[in-house]
Amino acid sequence: MVTIVDYGSGNLRSVQKAFEHLGTAATITDDPQVVAAAERLVLPGVGAFGDAMRELRRRNLVPPIVAHVRADRPFFGICMGLQLLFDTGWEGGRHEGLGLLAGDVARFDLPAGYKVPHMGWNTVTWRPAACPAGCADGEHFYFVHSYHARPADESVVAAVADYGGPFCAAVARGRLFATQFHPEKSQAAGLRLLQAFLAS
Repeated sequence: MVTIVDYGSGNLRSVQKAFEHLGTAATITDDPQVVAAAERLVLPGVGAFGDAMRELRRRNLVPPIVAHVRADRPFFGICMGLQLLFDTGWEGGRHEGLGLLAGDVARFDLPAGYKVPHMGWNTVTWRPAACPAGCADGEHFYFVHSYHARPADESVVAAVADYGGPFCAAVARGRLFATQFHPEKSQAAGLRLLQAFLAS
């Protein structure tokens, strides 16, 4: 069973449908007790960093999410769900994140000719030890974001993509895995990532 965290942000149903396509039941919840009991936890999301953290706190979802990750239980973050793992986000001021990974989340500072947000398909290059089963360098994944994570510890970077320069496209540590791109919108390549998570 997969538990998808609902904090009022994101394409929850499309994430749920992706898991259902793989033959796995996925429940959407904002109940802290259900999140605390989750076997496999997914934190999706789009929108603003500060708003997302405020809503997670309001719904009392921060403690069970943090406990799940610290217990090294299977966790998958998607887009905002990757960014919130870090100490700090800089969208509209300074905002405290979940603090599970050291580093911050900053707006793209790009050469002339590059648009923000970064939107559309982009290839990903995996670190050798972090490449999930069934995935390979050069596959295309779907991105929609104006901010990107800047990990303080480079060892957590699982994959990079390039948009006016390299940026962190995925992180991994223990059984924590998170992507800046949307696997649920990335067709076969994205489904292979979700399948690897189910097998982890």
